Amino acid sequence: MRIRSVGAHALLLEVDSTAAVAALHTELVRRRAAGLLAGVTEIVPAARTVLLDGVSAPEPLARDLAGLVVPPVGPAEGPLIEVPVVYDGADIDEVTALWGAPVAAVHPSFEYRVAFCGFSPGFGYLTGLPEGLHVPRRASPRTVVPAGAVAVGGEFTGVYPRPSPGGWQLIGHTSAVAWDPDREPAALFTPGTRVRFVAVSP
Repeated sequence: MRIRSVGAHALLLEVDSTAAVAALHTELVRRRAAGLLAGVTEIVPAARTVLLDGVSAPEPLARDLAGLVVPPVGPAEGPLIEVPVVYDGADIDEVTALWGAPVAAVHPSFEYRVAFCGFSPGFGYLTGLPEGLHVPRRASPRTVVPAGAVAVGGEFTGVYPRPSPGGWQLIGHTSAVAWDPDREPAALFTPGTRVRFVAVSP
């Protein structure tokens, strides 16, 4: 793990994989809940980093974290939500060809985990697709992807929370609301949450 200072009150922890980010994020959240990360106000995971913000004493904390032993994340840790999906996306034929099997049979057969959030409010990057099923982004991104679209891109899958541009392959849509500012929490997909997609009829 590489530790870098960011400004006067933040540390950026760099690791080598999304799995390592998930394990590090879980351990840091656990340590903060146990009172072992006093002064840390935000723990923000990304694809290869975890940002600790609001750090009152960055240098001593960096020295403590340098020797941190991070246990792997267990398969059943974190809350579980089920997301109904109608598998009728515009790119379903292309993804079916890449996977060599019907998307409606393959995509819901795995349990996913929200690795981090970004791109737009409520957009979660979900890991769990085996390496052999990683899907390239579209050569030409769409200018508008509808809210509720379920998509795959690279090693990730996710749900578009609002109409927005997008370059992932669309495989279906869901009635689940990924972002609701009147809900607590507003984001359906928060880091550490486990997700199962469930195939449903239109």
